Amino acid sequence: MVTPMMQQYETAKATCGDAILLFRMGDFYELFHEDARVAAAALGLTLTSRDKSENPVPMAGFPHHQLDSYLAKLIKAGFRVAVCEQVENPATAKGLVRREVTQIVSPGTVTDQSILDPTVSNYLCAVAYPRRASEKVYELGVAWVELSTGQFAATVVEAARFGDLAERLSPSEILVAESNFNELQTNGLSGAVTRRPDWSFGSKRAYETLQKKFQVASLDGFGFEAQDELAIQAAAAIVDYLNETQTGSLEHIVRLAPYRSSQFVEIDQATWRSLEVTRTIRNNDRQGSLFGVIDRCATPMGSRLLGQWFASPLRSVSEIEARLDAVQELADSSRLRDELRTELKRIFDLERVIGRIVAGRASPRDLRQIANSLAVIPAVKAKLSKGQSGRIRKLADELDLCHELRDQLGTALIDECPLLVGSGGFIRTGFDARLDHLRELAQGGKQWIAAYQQKIIADTGISSLKVGFNRVFGYYIEVTNLHQTKVPDSFIRKQTLKNVERYITPELKEYEEQVLTADEQAIELEQALFLDLRELARSFAARLKGTADVLAQADLLSSLAQLAIQQKYVRPNIFDDREIEIIDGRHPVLDIIQPLGAFVPNSTMMNDEAGWIHLITGPNMAGKSTYIRQVALITLLAQIGSFVPARSARIGLVDRIFARVGASDELSKGQSTFMVEMTETARILNTATENSLVVLDEIGRGTSTYDGVSLAWAILEFLHEHLPCRTLFATHYHELTELERTFSGVRNYNVHVKEWEDKIIFLHKIVPGAADKSYGIHVARLAGVPEWVNRRAQQILDNLQTTENGPQSGKLARAGNGRSGGQLQLTLFEVTDHPLLEKIKRIDTNQMTPLNALETISAWQHELNRKEVAARK
Repeated sequence: MVTPMMQQYETAKATCGDAILLFRMGDFYELFHEDARVAAAALGLTLTSRDKSENPVPMAGFPHHQLDSYLAKLIKAGFRVAVCEQVENPATAKGLVRREVTQIVSPGTVTDQSILDPTVSNYLCAVAYPRRASEKVYELGVAWVELSTGQFAATVVEAARFGDLAERLSPSEILVAESNFNELQTNGLSGAVTRRPDWSFGSKRAYETLQKKFQVASLDGFGFEAQDELAIQAAAAIVDYLNETQTGSLEHIVRLAPYRSSQFVEIDQATWRSLEVTRTIRNNDRQGSLFGVIDRCATPMGSRLLGQWFASPLRSVSEIEARLDAVQELADSSRLRDELRTELKRIFDLERVIGRIVAGRASPRDLRQIANSLAVIPAVKAKLSKGQSGRIRKLADELDLCHELRDQLGTALIDECPLLVGSGGFIRTGFDARLDHLRELAQGGKQWIAAYQQKIIADTGISSLKVGFNRVFGYYIEVTNLHQTKVPDSFIRKQTLKNVERYITPELKEYEEQVLTADEQAIELEQALFLDLRELARSFAARLKGTADVLAQADLLSSLAQLAIQQKYVRPNIFDDREIEIIDGRHPVLDIIQPLGAFVPNSTMMNDEAGWIHLITGPNMAGKSTYIRQVALITLLAQIGSFVPARSARIGLVDRIFARVGASDELSKGQSTFMVEMTETARILNTATENSLVVLDEIGRGTSTYDGVSLAWAILEFLHEHLPCRTLFATHYHELTELERTFSGVRNYNVHVKEWEDKIIFLHKIVPGAADKSYGIHVARLAGVPEWVNRRAQQILDNLQTTENGPQSGKLARAGNGRSGGQLQLTLFEVTDHPLLEKIKRIDTNQMTPLNALETISAWQHELNRKEVAARK
């Protein structure tokens, strides 16, 4: 038989779908059935059972005060979690305590600061498919929202490029219609995928949902057009999901912005990873990435904005120059920059605090943080007002002081507010007379007691009369036996002690009742005052969000200026052309990570004279890959509006950046390393334009030498003849250097190496011309490969380089100082003609005497023995 409690649980569970339900029971959150099994495994809880009968109910739980930590673990594991709370006081409830699901939390809807990374945006994404998605080429509607900050955008993108956009956004959760779940390709992204009913992506319903959300008659004012219907559907699916899962308001989401890819540099998935813009390839860690080393922001808001700028580099010269002007001014004025950054460091994360306020989850500490931040903003505005650049002046004009809210919160809240409302004590004394009175009562009302005692003494004439209190009997009036005759009839005897009697009066009894409930009443009143303050802050949500946007921009611009000064970056000259001229450029990550002055700078010239395709040869470890990535990263920095690590830089705008550097197996897709390499290369060749920047590293190395050289050669020809874009091509195939003789746009460069005795010294300097060696055996020695292998490799190399057919001939290599004892053995190469065979071919046996023949054979034998002895040494 199902108990009323379990019936209540089943009802709550039915409302939250596939979410794990945390069911509040007294001081614990309990889980049942499959939720208990899953949570016990994920959280390390003890799995027990509620019923020990034939059909026991699996059960697990944890104390209610540990909710935040366990909720964080479940969210990070990718689960959706519903929290069912007791919504009435168990002490006053009649019968079963009423419970309701108060929130459904998923990876994409988290607003709790203890779970979120403050420097990274946490996106909830939705993908809308067309009715017919069977064609090879079709478009998707994609929308994304950052619930904690209110950022909301949508676009239409080719299905094949969804992975590129998703890689840059890195959404924590992706919504997709049930019928399209199998079609969604997450492309290795780690975000959770949530299935939604098909009707939530409906076209007609989509417009109605968004119009209702934003209280508008049309979405035309937001900049959307007829071809954006799929984007509208995706955005509406997000709003529908948030309305379903969030009990609080969504008022901080004030606008849906159209994202136009034509306004931004396109960076595909492979390039984003190869360039390690926000995460390293090896450890998937921010430390060591471009983002990780250049972020100098004083607030989390600025850091998140930096991530957004990286994901959307600009293609407008005027917009880039506006950012650069601001960075220039802040870099030139150390006083303005330092004073501004000093004030910004006192600003809290307003964006996410606003998100918690409108969601109804803000704490007293959140309100205090708003008050403290608003108290700093006048100084920030004053600093910005000193600026001369258009961007800084605009920020100063747009900065809303919200002084009404600042004054009210500052007056109401103490300086150090608690995180929880329930304990009270955060409203400042003097803000509310009722609260002050209750607090005085709760503390014993010393002033009232003293005044009352003086009144009773005056009325009775008993000068030794005292008013006291103890926990057992409460308040009392104490009169010694000497003055018993003066006790008035209105006094009610309460307790008899030696030499004294204790009394109570109706007035004192009434006061006692007030005192005993004063503490509880004070907390209730304080909570009510808090709700009023939170509602006031919520009414300022839109204005606060605008202020937070301004502060984030000011923070990011000043941080880029700080970076420029600290690392000696220069302002790039941006122009609408194809040329690139970087003098003494430096890799922005290695330049910071390595000791000061250790990084060797290199220059890059790409124009008609210097060539548009640079073919770079040289040994491993010499710096080819570093150099070609360096050019791409400098270009990326320039087009987000940052100064760059170089002595000078002229950057012609790029529309797309492609980098194919390194590859790995995609076993889940049945693709080998070489298949991944060719797939990424094919995409570059099919989508790049003459205004793109292409960085290719070791194309063709995943297959045989002949195949690799042939493919690399053909790819370079295609880039030169059919796609004349700016290209940096690093390779070990020296045969490709011949292309410079054939194609006018190809130039050979190599990484300079100095040989000394039997060692090589990497100079890490890019110089004109082709490398004559790969120095692979030297690199193997540096890597710790056994000496035997290195000697044997050198013998094979010498043999191959001295054969008649050159290094690409397929022959047998003579074994050297190995276990074979010098015998010929099969290797990866075919049999080589021995030099003695040529001598035998040239002998005229008809002219030889028997003695001559014996002497010749003896000489051959001596030569063979001598070479074998030399080989063994």
